[in-house]
Amino acid sequence: MDREKEQVWDSLRIDTAERMNTARKIIGEGKIFPADKTVALLEAVIKPGDKVNLEGNNQKQADFLADCLCKVDPAKIHDLHMVQSVLSLPTHLDVFDKGIAKKVDFSFSGPQAGRLAKYVDEGKIEIGAIHTYLELFGRYFLDLTPRVALIVAFQADKEGNLYSGFNTEDTPVIVEATKFKQGIVVAQVNEIVDKLPRVDIPADWVDFVVKSPKPFYIEPLFTRDPALITDAQVLRAMIAIKGVYAEYGIQRLNHGVGFDTAAIELLLPTYGEELGLKGKICSYFSLNPHPTMIPAIERGWVKSIHCFGGELGMEEYVKARSDVFFVGPDGSLRSNRAYSQTAGHYALDMFIGGTLQIDKYGNSSTAVAGRIAGFGGAPNMGCDAKGRRHSSPAWLKCGEEYGLKEELYGDLPRGKRLVVQLQETFREKLAPGFVEKLDAWKLAKAANMPIPPVMIYGDDLTHIVTEEGIAYLNKCASLTERTAAVRAVAGFTEVGMLADPDETMRLRKKGIFKTPEDLEIDVTRANRSMLAAKNMRELVEWSNGLYNPPARFRNW
Repeated sequence: MDREKEQVWDSLRIDTAERMNTARKIIGEGKIFPADKTVALLEAVIKPGDKVNLEGNNQKQADFLADCLCKVDPAKIHDLHMVQSVLSLPTHLDVFDKGIAKKVDFSFSGPQAGRLAKYVDEGKIEIGAIHTYLELFGRYFLDLTPRVALIVAFQADKEGNLYSGFNTEDTPVIVEATKFKQGIVVAQVNEIVDKLPRVDIPADWVDFVVKSPKPFYIEPLFTRDPALITDAQVLRAMIAIKGVYAEYGIQRLNHGVGFDTAAIELLLPTYGEELGLKGKICSYFSLNPHPTMIPAIERGWVKSIHCFGGELGMEEYVKARSDVFFVGPDGSLRSNRAYSQTAGHYALDMFIGGTLQIDKYGNSSTAVAGRIAGFGGAPNMGCDAKGRRHSSPAWLKCGEEYGLKEELYGDLPRGKRLVVQLQETFREKLAPGFVEKLDAWKLAKAANMPIPPVMIYGDDLTHIVTEEGIAYLNKCASLTERTAAVRAVAGFTEVGMLADPDETMRLRKKGIFKTPEDLEIDVTRANRSMLAAKNMRELVEWSNGLYNPPARFRNW
């Protein structure tokens, strides 16, 4: 064999060593380097065309490293392929403005949804795909492995060990995928200390550490002020509790972000206890530490919560409620988005959350005209996990009711995950919540996507809750019947206006569509007086002063 033509099997390792040698000429030996060397370091360790993970989570943000990435010379660093779960900060899109990055694969972009849609229209950004979190994490270990990861933690020690503390979130999965494929990991931290409260990321997995000039930004994404919950949201919450939670005995669940689910949480200690549901529903959650969960926790509803991430201001409350939350020996929350999403995929009986559009077939999406918000974890939890093999009463009941079961798989008993969408028939500025055709079709064409970006497919969706009532889609025996059920709850939208009154009445008799009246709900009681806490101050009182709301939520 010609030795000169032998395959090189450690080219990544050789390339990494070259990059590290270049970096050493800038910062010298050791892992810790000064903040004013950060831009130069990034220019040394990143090459054009690299896949780069800039840690942008739901909550914590590697904001200093994001700022520095925007300052690199585009002549040296360009055409980057960004692979990150969340596009949250302006700088996450500034790198595309400046010609530093070209393509992105992501999961959620709520705060930047409008700007992202604009950039797609202008051709400034190429979207690889919009993923659910666990899907994107999986691709980190296959075809989207970061060459360089720019991460964030609370503290580092002098050896480079990291403490991610209350907001671990995505950090472990990013670091492991990068480092064990010979990539380079750069971390920004708030402090460098002699001894860490605990080690979350070992020093062997970290190449460089910089103390940021200021603490990293944390977005209180799941905090909802009870003062902003409307009577209509209270009504939908009452309908959901009585018509879904109580009907199926939901014990293990996830609440999507929004005021509708916040209303449900605040009705558990009032309406839920009135219905005698304590101990029968809502015992186990895969969920961030929502402040609106405090009254239900204090009333003894909740046995356990595993968190995707932390929530700003909830640190001391979580520490004091270690029977409920997963807390380390140091007393702080141990969150982990990958593990919580795994629990969300396989261990839940129900996912319930909001959306922006639902079509006549029950497909829903948060990609609408002028906004590309992404999906987050909703598709992962809002689907029927076909690999599930354990049973629960709620799962079995939903499966037994499935109207297509005999046609699809005969007499074999199977369960089904409840996937519930809470939807206003008309959203803000009278935007319809139900449409004949999703805006996602137009977005797919504009962004050259092979398929429309649908958050939850209609065949996974089992229930829709609106102010009109509940559509029990799982009971429908055909697509025609499913479409009629969707129309029944769609109100005065273009979808709802096509409802046939006779067909709607037939669906009511079959229990496929139920109104508040059918559920024996007194709609005159559906108002804010039902909430266990009506403002942020009352949440603080419920927590015995342990909850410390962020400044923007303090209005007293």
